[in-house]
Amino acid sequence: MSSNEKSLGLSSRPAAEAYISKVCFKQGPPALIGVELEWLTALDDGTRPTLSALSAALGVHSPRSLDPRSPALTLPGGSIVTVEPGGQVELSSSPCTSVSRLEPMLDADARLLHDLLADAGITILAAAADVDRAPERLLTLPRYCAMETRFTTIGPYGKLMMCSTAAAQVSVDAGRDRAEIGARWRMLHVIGPAFVAAFARSPKLAGAPAGNWVSQRMRTWLELDSSRTDSTRTIASDTADPIAEYARWALDVPLLCIQGVTQNWEAPAGTTFAHWLDDPDVVGRPPTYGDLDYHLTTLFPPVRACGHLEIRYLDAQPDGQWAVPAAAFEALLSTPQLVARATEIGAETAGRWLDAARVGLADRDLRTAATGLLNLAAESSGEYAEQLSAASRRCRSGLPPSEFDARSAAFESRKESV
Repeated sequence: MSSNEKSLGLSSRPAAEAYISKVCFKQGPPALIGVELEWLTALDDGTRPTLSALSAALGVHSPRSLDPRSPALTLPGGSIVTVEPGGQVELSSSPCTSVSRLEPMLDADARLLHDLLADAGITILAAAADVDRAPERLLTLPRYCAMETRFTTIGPYGKLMMCSTAAAQVSVDAGRDRAEIGARWRMLHVIGPAFVAAFARSPKLAGAPAGNWVSQRMRTWLELDSSRTDSTRTIASDTADPIAEYARWALDVPLLCIQGVTQNWEAPAGTTFAHWLDDPDVVGRPPTYGDLDYHLTTLFPPVRACGHLEIRYLDAQPDGQWAVPAAAFEALLSTPQLVARATEIGAETAGRWLDAARVGLADRDLRTAATGLLNLAAESSGEYAEQLSAASRRCRSGLPPSEFDARSAAFESRKESV
């Protein structure tokens, strides 16, 4: 749609559902994969850098959210730099045909990002949750003002998520037709809890309510606003159509913010997009296609439909290790047979998001599912078979990525000294 068409009013709920189905699930042979990596940032004294310091350090790569005059150039490997509300920096890779081709380009961009910030006295931290600092929002864009206002009425988790957490997100093509999209969509949801457990590495989060969790980052998502994050509303049964279901669900999620309606874009409390369609007076004007596009960006399910499928449930991984879960998804999605087999393995723990974030691999069934899925991925992956097998062994041991790596390094060091 052109910008003029985006400004046109929506005629009905069926028209809105048809539009969502079209733009959120683009059909075609699966061919591409992309990754987004986030890091916390800190100055030498542990405090957050200012937005002006981040913008100066990033130079021509600074996002326009920091400097509206910036050319916002991509990094040499094709990655786009963005900054999150709490000063986290994010790299969004260009889509690539394989993880093995993507890895050297994204890692080179990550090293350049590290160097750019280090030259300005800013350190990037490969941590999924901030263990020292209380949440502090640096970005004052209307979107984030509205988000904080909305989430604060629910509890502390929204601001913690926005300002004190970091993730590794993997994006894959939706599928060639509705049947394949449905199978891939269901599989990514079914295996989600096992993957949360397998790659959890945020047991501490400054400012979080008391409680023992292996993934405090995932806890924030599960607790902040179930109306826009609850996976049970977006996962379909074996016989249902997830494309139609996602469209219906999206329209029934309360509005988070509306561009330009007020200074802080605040939406009428409890009003869904469907309500706005039925009664334009609740906002003061009819909704447009552009409004619907923006509303879709305020939905945060574990797997989000953005034309492609965006897998959002992984903690940020240790530097250089994001390729392991990315390669696992790549392998498990590579054939319909592997999709079906992965769905079978993950079925035992499907829907157990809270348990995965709370106890992770300490749960026997989650540990078994994670081990089985990573073994299946290893058997089906060429270049990453060894790393995936090692990840499976780590899951069998019940250790998170960082602790397992530390113990393995210590063991290798002792062997070399003998």
